[in-house]
Amino acid sequence: MTDTAYALFLDFDGTLVEIAPRPDGVVVPPALPSGLARLRTRLGGALALVTGRPIATIDGFLAPERFDVAGLHGVEQRRDGRVVGGDPAAHPALRAGVATLQRETADLDGVLIEDKGCSVAVHWRLANDTDAARAQEVVATVAEPLGAAYRLQQGKAVAEILPASATKGHAIRAFLREAPYAGRRAIFIGDDLTDEKAFVPVNEDGGITVRVGPGETVARHRVADPAAVRALLMGWAEGGAIDPGSLPPA
Repeated sequence: MTDTAYALFLDFDGTLVEIAPRPDGVVVPPALPSGLARLRTRLGGALALVTGRPIATIDGFLAPERFDVAGLHGVEQRRDGRVVGGDPAAHPALRAGVATLQRETADLDGVLIEDKGCSVAVHWRLANDTDAARAQEVVATVAEPLGAAYRLQQGKAVAEILPASATKGHAIRAFLREAPYAGRRAIFIGDDLTDEKAFVPVNEDGGITVRVGPGETVARHRVADPAAVRALLMGWAEGGAIDPGSLPPA
């Protein structure tokens, strides 16, 4: 297959960069933004980040480059410079829940509230077992009365409340309906529980799925860690054969 037969979708945390103890503490290798930009050119523009982060946060990490992004698991999307979705004012019940989370976790050590506007994540990676358990209780309590319009999504030492309609799988399918992604075979690389859910529709649609790191997976292929992902992508950017089917099986 030619390079322009593929559309590449990439998770960020745990995939392109190593997970950090704090959300703002990730380290982006200096060569990554420009390398991704070269790969995007090679793919005829069909490269997008699909992440739980807001678009603005991804822009900050990958400056000066700006990429197509499905942010907040697809709540907000940017394609070809056009942004849709992502208005916090459209989520008044969630905004009230954020205030409750901040109040109820204020005395917990190592628990971080990441307010993303249209979603909110509670991190307990730095917390002791007692405070981590309390944080999980609080976020579940706040999520429950929001009803079916929102869901509680678990990750690695994090739980996030977000609109139920927003999933990475839906976001990828939305991108694939528009140029330059339409008519291409999707490649999705991710590492987390949210990515596992997106692997299912990508597999169903005949795409290529790649799990980063250990653990059970429905992905068809696996790479060891973010460093291996970066090496793979930079090899593609510099002209290596884009042949994800040759990756080791999961």
